[in-house]
Amino acid sequence: MTDLTLWRHARLATLSGHTPWGLIEDGALLAKGDQLVWVGADADLPADLQSQITNTNDLGGALVTPGLVDCHTHLVYGGQRAAEFEMRLQGASYEDIARAGGGIRSTVTATRAASEDTLFATARKRALTLMAEGVTTLEIKSGYGLTQRDEARCLAVARRLGTELPLSVRTTYLGAHAVPLEFQGRPDDYIDAVCSWMPGLHVRGLIDAVDAFCETIGFSPAQTRCVFDAAKALGLPVKLHAEQLSDQGGAALAAEYGALSCDHLEYLSDSGAQAMRAAGTVAVLLPGAYYFLRETRLPPITALRDNGVPIALASDHNPGSSPGLSLLLMINMACTLFRMTPEEAVRGVTVNGARALGLTDRGTLAAGQRADFCVWDLEHPNELAYWFGHNPCRRVVAAGKERAS
Repeated sequence: MTDLTLWRHARLATLSGHTPWGLIEDGALLAKGDQLVWVGADADLPADLQSQITNTNDLGGALVTPGLVDCHTHLVYGGQRAAEFEMRLQGASYEDIARAGGGIRSTVTATRAASEDTLFATARKRALTLMAEGVTTLEIKSGYGLTQRDEARCLAVARRLGTELPLSVRTTYLGAHAVPLEFQGRPDDYIDAVCSWMPGLHVRGLIDAVDAFCETIGFSPAQTRCVFDAAKALGLPVKLHAEQLSDQGGAALAAEYGALSCDHLEYLSDSGAQAMRAAGTVAVLLPGAYYFLRETRLPPITALRDNGVPIALASDHNPGSSPGLSLLLMINMACTLFRMTPEEAVRGVTVNGARALGLTDRGTLAAGQRADFCVWDLEHPNELAYWFGHNPCRRVVAAGKERAS
């Protein structure tokens, strides 16, 4: 018989319902296995459920939110690129470094040279850092292998993280991240290869979604369409790195395919935002990359709001443009840099982050949702956006089980 566990005397920011934050004062959560079966005011807990409770945890008035969702990361890679960071500060642009064979390609070289165990060990350390701040669901992209073997290795490492850690991991195939050196001058041939590898990776259970980098220094809309057609043939959902450095019409293209999300979006047009709304595509904003690359063009927050496009946030952890490992810092940056409200930002790493991964079973505190939640040493959820530089996360429950601290 599955235990029924009560978590009581908490200020719940459920992020459900129609009140700000979905706040419930002196609230309680009841979990059975990995699922919440009741959420509400402690005083309203039904008597028939009270009699079945096997474990009780008194939270002493602490703040509780849904577990955090980091819906865009490049967590599995070899090496690091601190030297390129220094180069940019000496005047080189992100595009200059990429065109000179640095950037993504330098990480590809290091990733190919690393053993799978080494890739796992380094990615595990990064994942644990994110988990310490309350991340319970993590998306991980490939894209630093760029051969069939090495893309498979990166995706397999991501899968292993999800089995060996108390963490839900979603994998994304990003073979169309950059043209590797062996295909230099032959991007169409490389796209053909990316598409030809996809069925084998899918059969091995390594792909949850498919992504591409549609940009002047990445792949054209026509090449991106080829990747999306291959994904569609396999029944795989798509997402897109779109409109980061220029407007390539990537968001509208992705919307044609019912994309889960379009990510970055600094150069998104109003027509692109309208296409995303019509398709139900989530906008994933990445303040870490905006900050680290010292960008000046803000993503069009007003257009996204006006068009009713859900906004998610993510760390975009990667070695070149966003080497941060703090989703809490991304919440603060979204407010300070993008002028999002604290509630918008927190929704961006919970309910909308989950939606960007096609997940409807998490992101809020409600009956029927996964029992993923965080206990914070805070009085109000707006403090998640206010404080930075320390970690107020005190306890994390993932799939109904409390993580060891």
